[in-house]
Amino acid sequence: MALHAVQSVGLTLHPEREEPLYRQLFDQVVERIRNGAFPAGYRLPPTRDLAGALGTHRNTVVRAYEELESAGFVHSTVGRGTFVAPSAVPVEPQAAAAPARAGLPWASLISGAASSEALVRSDRLARTVSSLDAINLQRMQPAAELMPHRLLRRCMDHVMQRQASRALGYSPREGLPRLRELVAEDLARQGIPAAAEDLIITTGSQQALYLVACALINPGDPFLVDESTYYGAVNIISAARGRMIPVPNDGEGPDLAVLERHARVGAKGLYLMPGCHNPTGRRISAARREALVAWSHRSNVPLLEDDYASDLLLDDAPLPAMRALDGEVVYLGTYSKKLSPALRIGYLLAPRGLRGPLSSLKHAMDLGTSPLLQHATAEFLERGYLRPHLSKVVSEYRKRRDALCDALEQSLPPSARWERPKSGVFAWIQLPAWMDPDALFQEGQRHGVLVSPGTQHGVGGDGHRGVRLTYCYEPIPRLEEGARRLGKAWMSLERRVRGRAAPSQDLARFEVV
Repeated sequence: MALHAVQSVGLTLHPEREEPLYRQLFDQVVERIRNGAFPAGYRLPPTRDLAGALGTHRNTVVRAYEELESAGFVHSTVGRGTFVAPSAVPVEPQAAAAPARAGLPWASLISGAASSEALVRSDRLARTVSSLDAINLQRMQPAAELMPHRLLRRCMDHVMQRQASRALGYSPREGLPRLRELVAEDLARQGIPAAAEDLIITTGSQQALYLVACALINPGDPFLVDESTYYGAVNIISAARGRMIPVPNDGEGPDLAVLERHARVGAKGLYLMPGCHNPTGRRISAARREALVAWSHRSNVPLLEDDYASDLLLDDAPLPAMRALDGEVVYLGTYSKKLSPALRIGYLLAPRGLRGPLSSLKHAMDLGTSPLLQHATAEFLERGYLRPHLSKVVSEYRKRRDALCDALEQSLPPSARWERPKSGVFAWIQLPAWMDPDALFQEGQRHGVLVSPGTQHGVGGDGHRGVRLTYCYEPIPRLEEGARRLGKAWMSLERRVRGRAAPSQDLARFEVV
């Protein structure tokens, strides 16, 4: 093939790029097949000629061609050359109209679990439309610059090179043994006794919670929760048809006197977030943790400890996990908030009597969490990447927390009450009695700032009277601007609710001079 014909294929290599040259060549050939530049039967240049035209070693081209043939994009014949495979060329979709039939009565077929009030409320908030420049103090995921994408890519590349197709099959129902061992070591670092055989790897801690709910709750069974709690738990318990009983908080943790009154109602569990309560950010005191363990054994009500924010401690010393106090506590954890939500790797540290049913339910649900993601997480832990990453992330969260709280001090009136959080990724603002959280949420939207209203988290009582503000997603300048916008929304709402006739002392702070 003449040199000009080789050059006319339009392929180029960039040695300065991160990906290997053979992979660049592979991607460019595939792109030309997909866009029609290389039709079915098109003959690719001989490897020696193309290597010379591209100024690279022949082995680079040979490897790219081998990868293309392995993936089914080309086929080679000795003595004839390498040709684009017909099956690799896109086929124009043929639009076909579905036959006209009357629809099924879906409204009468949908279960009560799928149409529960909690799910409907959550879906309504999720569909909220806001302006493109709205500052998002709702999103509870790390900012893009705080997710270790380069480290995870190294781990993923290593897994694909070493494990190859073995990483693409099904996983053992409890999870990969190697990852379970490493998670047990990670928990031991945090002072939580764990053995690999006690762990079940789950697709995020959300699945872990769902498995526990399925294993324990029959329709109508009572389940104890904080009067304001994680809305994902509310959704799951509702979907399991459990009957939630709200328990107020007395500042140290769930009110023990109220729990004693509920000790004999046949509750199937008490859901707790001792390290960082969502949405308020409160921590359960060490003394109350001991008391709750004792109450659990007196009442035969299991404790579910959701430690989603473990390792995200911003101030003070860590308190012992409840699982460290009692091996009968069901412990849930995740790497979503520490690394990446897309990783979807969580875990269950289950008491012996619950492990079998949980494992069976897990297998029935998904046939095992992705082994590819499990291998990548194991590689991340084994290489020692976690602790340096956490050090960087926690330092940044501390700066963002301080920036947001300082801006709130300047922007909100004295009637707004909050505490500087000591762990986690959000702050909770307690609202005055006259202010409706949903009204502030809507007014905030109009001013270009998104917050989470306490009604999304409320189960009963007055625990929902507040809004949650996350500081993990937006950078510091936008956090500060978000606080200012929230202050303006507060002022606007107070004017409307209380009227202009008699401005309150709070409003006087916002009068334009």
